[in-house]
Amino acid sequence: MNKPDTQETILLSVNGMSCAGCVRTVEAALKDVPGVQIASVNFAGQTAAVTGETPASSLIRAVNDAGYDARLLHQNSIESQENEAVGLLRRSLFRSSLALAGGSLLMADMWFGMLPSFDVTIVWVAIGIATLACMLIAGGHFFRGALSAARHLSTTMDTLIVLGTGSAWIYSMVVILYPELLPIGSRHQFFEAALFVIGFVNLGKALEMNARTRASLAIQKLYDLTPRFVTLIDSDEERLVPVADVEPGQQLRIRPGENFPVDGIVVDGKSSADESLLTGESLAIPLLKGSGVSAGTLNIDGSLLVEAASVGEETRLAAIRRLVNEAQNSKPPVARLVDQITGVFVPVIILMAGLTFMTWWLVGPEPQLSFAFVTAMSVLIIACPCALGLAVPMSIMVGIGRAATNGLLIRNSEVLQVASTLDIVVLDKTGTLTMGEPEVNTIDGLNAQDLSIVLGLEQQSAHPVAKSIVSVCLSRHITPAEVSSITEYPGGGVVAEFLGDELVLGSLNFLKQRRISGVPEVDRIGTVVALAVGSAYVGHFVLIDKVREGARETIQSLLAMGVTPVMLTGDRSAIAEVVAEQVGITEVHAEVSPEKKLALIQAFQAAGHKVAMVGDGINDAAALSAADVGFAMGLGSDVALESADVTLRNGSLKGIEQMIRLSRQVLSNVRQNLVAAFGYNILLIPVAAGVLYPFFGLLINPAFAGLAMALSSVTVVFNAGRLRFS
Repeated sequence: MNKPDTQETILLSVNGMSCAGCVRTVEAALKDVPGVQIASVNFAGQTAAVTGETPASSLIRAVNDAGYDARLLHQNSIESQENEAVGLLRRSLFRSSLALAGGSLLMADMWFGMLPSFDVTIVWVAIGIATLACMLIAGGHFFRGALSAARHLSTTMDTLIVLGTGSAWIYSMVVILYPELLPIGSRHQFFEAALFVIGFVNLGKALEMNARTRASLAIQKLYDLTPRFVTLIDSDEERLVPVADVEPGQQLRIRPGENFPVDGIVVDGKSSADESLLTGESLAIPLLKGSGVSAGTLNIDGSLLVEAASVGEETRLAAIRRLVNEAQNSKPPVARLVDQITGVFVPVIILMAGLTFMTWWLVGPEPQLSFAFVTAMSVLIIACPCALGLAVPMSIMVGIGRAATNGLLIRNSEVLQVASTLDIVVLDKTGTLTMGEPEVNTIDGLNAQDLSIVLGLEQQSAHPVAKSIVSVCLSRHITPAEVSSITEYPGGGVVAEFLGDELVLGSLNFLKQRRISGVPEVDRIGTVVALAVGSAYVGHFVLIDKVREGARETIQSLLAMGVTPVMLTGDRSAIAEVVAEQVGITEVHAEVSPEKKLALIQAFQAAGHKVAMVGDGINDAAALSAADVGFAMGLGSDVALESADVTLRNGSLKGIEQMIRLSRQVLSNVRQNLVAAFGYNILLIPVAAGVLYPFFGLLINPAFAGLAMALSSVTVVFNAGRLRFS
């Protein structure tokens, strides 16, 4: 499921798309550009994601040539996005109000007879011209879209609306100007129907746009966290500069209550950081000299001097934002299937409308022509595939946004479909089920002098075991001995000199290899680090890796969901069994190499299982890539982002349960949307064609057909919006 190891992904904003037919047209135009590998268009978000070796200018030109407006997707501020959304909403509401007002005036004539008969031609010609002007003002975008599609030999929702409303206007003008061409019973005008259709469709678009904007802005608010200006320290003077002007290596003053504008290192000061909007972790993180800070997080209670390391698009926040956008524009298999269906939907509907017209004209009751025209127009209007085009991408967009707020970084939307089918979750031990930070549990045989020697040996090491031992020594106020000639043996230990004696610190096997006498057999579960002075054993530490908080609860939740947890580790069986018992896992595979981890994942898959792998994104990279869904622990390291489908940014195993549950909710929501969209068309197209007329005398007015079509799209959008709160 991982994206091809290739080229960069360019994100475009695409305006002018009205249905899934437009999606296919834009995708085809992008795929025809040389160098494009993958092109995915999101109708709900009005965006496109293109992967390849093609400049953005070529992609924009291809979309523009296809009749749509494209530009690079720019992460505007929330304020500007809200202003733009409000402007679009106001225009849609104005168009809707204008058309509905005009239609209502004409409808009032039908009820109250305010206008003269068709014999007063000049009055009705004026009404026809006024109606056309209103149609073009309120629905000009439909006509422009239909013409553009026609130039490219394609059809869209705009095509259906224009065919329906345009034919209604032309028919009405024929009734006014050349009534003798039509039977007496067929001399009806449909100006109000054309206006009502345009009005209701615009109203539906406004409601749909409002809901889409709310979903989109919720995601943007999560990531629009960096300030516009920052205090720069320049020659011991402080001055306010735009964040865009900050360069790596410069020092910044970050005051309490300000968001960090860059990734950097604290060089002076003490405070704490709120990283909840970035990681989902609610606990404040202490910040001291040397601590790393991330763009977008909040400085809580202290003034800090921070040296910028990564700025602008190089920050971790920017990388996360790009991945979220790419994920929202990717398509799961169900979306690609719907696109294939909707690609032929409009031509089929036009054919059905033609057959409906011919059937009523040839065998329908009097007035045959009027019945034929009304039913054909109703079929065209009611069948617009907006709801189908929105059914999947709206649910995906909202689902990925909700995942982001929970600290889940999803790389590809396909995960949202696959994760719902998982039945096995394979978990690494060290750094996944455990913290990966061994703690000293026992000190045996070592006095203060011995601890001083150990501190002198370990204080320069960055190994987690060494850090834990150093921490224990410092907590006992031990001062380091001055040891010399330190030689490190990777995987074994260290050798040095102290007051003429050889020092050996390392595993029990390492001491035995150095021919140290008196090395005991330590019957303890954990990592043993022993000290020898001269050739004699002195004492040892026992370190135990602490089980990650919430691990047992997560395992129990997975079992309750019908998912089997499996531990997979390269550690010793005895240690693995102890950890497995602590967290509630019964199936354990210990002492396995990275190659064997990969083979076991593949064996589960060969047996018909859907498998997730949870690891640290480094030692488990091959297994993460091979799994149906790969979960990486941590805050989005480069390896994790490249190897895993989902990054648990807050390092909490609870994210696995949340991801599976969210996936099932999204898939359920998609099914509901598809049932509603397909069901709407399956039920109402025959009714619009008049199949119920012989039995109940029931026909659908074209105006009501427009209302029903608009409401179908709105229903799908609002149903997808429920995912934000479920």
